[in-house]
Amino acid sequence: MGKEKTFENRIKDFLKKEGCYFFKFWGTMYTRAGVPDLIACVNGWFIGIEVKSDIGKPSEIQLQNIKEIHNNSGYAVVVRPDDFDKLKEMIWAIKDGNHSKATKLEGGMQK
Repeated sequence: MGKEKTFENRIKDFLKKEGCYFFKFWGTMYTRAGVPDLIACVNGWFIGIEVKSDIGKPSEIQLQNIKEIHNNSGYAVVVRPDDFDKLKEMIWAIKDGNHSKATKLEGGMQK
């Protein structure tokens, strides 16, 4: 199993443990391009999670989708293994209703 898939499974395990609703988005030729890998809902808040390896770069269409999610008051992040603790803190902050902290953590993952 590749490093990105292994990391994605860690994220899914965490989301499941936290009781978050989520699903893996599988893009096909019939679906919208650039949708984040994982779509989650935490306490009513939409979260798009684009999973990358240590060296992975999001495509322009992925970045455009993240921007559109932000423009609609949702959360969207590009997460690499080094960002896993920030992602967990962001999810906990959203669960606690601390959206200013969640937004700050979200911004720290946009590389």
